[in-house]
Amino acid sequence: MRCLMWFTFRAMELGRECLQLWGYDRCDEVIWVKTNQLQRIIRTGRTGHWINHGKEHCLVGVKGKPAGANRGLDCDVIVAEVRATSHKPDEIYGIIERLSPGTRKIELFGRMHNVQPNWLTLGNQLDGVHLVDPEVKQRFLNAYPEGTTMVL
Repeated sequence: MRCLMWFTFRAMELGRECLQLWGYDRCDEVIWVKTNQLQRIIRTGRTGHWINHGKEHCLVGVKGKPAGANRGLDCDVIVAEVRATSHKPDEIYGIIERLSPGTRKIELFGRMHNVQPNWLTLGNQLDGVHLVDPEVKQRFLNAYPEGTTMVL
């Protein structure tokens, strides 16, 4: 089982503690170097106390020895343009898919721009309930017969 979580530098220790409390061992991290539309490094990030940060960290944690993990396929640095607030680079989804092929994935605190095929995305800024997996959809309808669903 794998867990990936985004953190700014000043919350890094909190992220490590969170992984540990949830029973994960931190095994790696991905750095997102933020660029502007001209592909220059962002120098006006507002995430630092002393220095403006132009990067975010994605901690990678594991439980046990996960079967089927692909190691060494991707680089630990993503250089990508900053978009809307909380909109992470699309490249991270490819990294996660290659790292854990064929597994179910969940994104917490997701927004509409985070919704990915074959992922469960949860968040209070999503538009309604979108269920694709037939088994999950049926379980939802059994639990919430009046619930609204939309198939993507």
